[in-house]
Amino acid sequence: MFLKGKKGLIIGLANKHSIAYGIAKVASENGAELGFTYLNDSLKKRVEPIANELGSSVVIPLDVTNSEDMDSLKDRVESEMGKIDFIVHSIAFAPKRALSGSTVDTLQEDFLTAMDVSVYSLIGITQKLLPIMNENGSILTLSYFGAEKFVPKYNVMGIAKAALEATVRYMAVDLGDKGIRVNALSAGPIKTLAASGIEDFRNLLKWNEKHSPLGRNVTVEDVGGSAAYLLSDLSRGVTGEVHYVDSGYNIIGMPKEATY
Repeated sequence: MFLKGKKGLIIGLANKHSIAYGIAKVASENGAELGFTYLNDSLKKRVEPIANELGSSVVIPLDVTNSEDMDSLKDRVESEMGKIDFIVHSIAFAPKRALSGSTVDTLQEDFLTAMDVSVYSLIGITQKLLPIMNENGSILTLSYFGAEKFVPKYNVMGIAKAALEATVRYMAVDLGDKGIRVNALSAGPIKTLAASGIEDFRNLLKWNEKHSPLGRNVTVEDVGGSAAYLLSDLSRGVTGEVHYVDSGYNIIGMPKEATY
């Protein structure tokens, strides 16, 4: 129960296959009190039962591209939860057409959308919620190996994740004097709703399973365990880092024309 007494907001939960669900589940099992956001009414129907399952009644609308949602976020969270100890930022998006073909063919509007939703949202959410964060808090976001090396079909999302990892480092310095830590988790490929938009994603799963040191793909619960550590006081000396949850890419690397 190393998160007992901690309160946190989980942003980006879509369903039980989400990485955010794995994080929320392990955090809840270890005593955390949680609040959740949902993107739209369709996802609200999925998020509310999960929140109830994990002992929470806090379900708040949040479309990071909607200024009204962003402007009301602090007041909504504060009225429901008071001050919070951690934020889990599990949001990423790029239009599907930007995840196929060549990166040089990316449209400007698609590039800006990917950067806004996947990167700037971390900064924007932190701006809004920082006044109600306790000292010695933790902010956690999710990256992927495509931020560092070429991964087939990842395209503009790889660029966005690279920017996200840089943002983690700069924010870690900005918030260090407040005792607030900022880190990222980079897991191997996991079959989630967001990942389904990546062309040939099944092949990525097969390749990673074949080359991973553990001989398998990671699960949302695996990521949840690592996340719970980074959200807790056990990692109070860790900030500005990208932590990996078994990804074979980190040891072997992935060639442009991978054999599955």
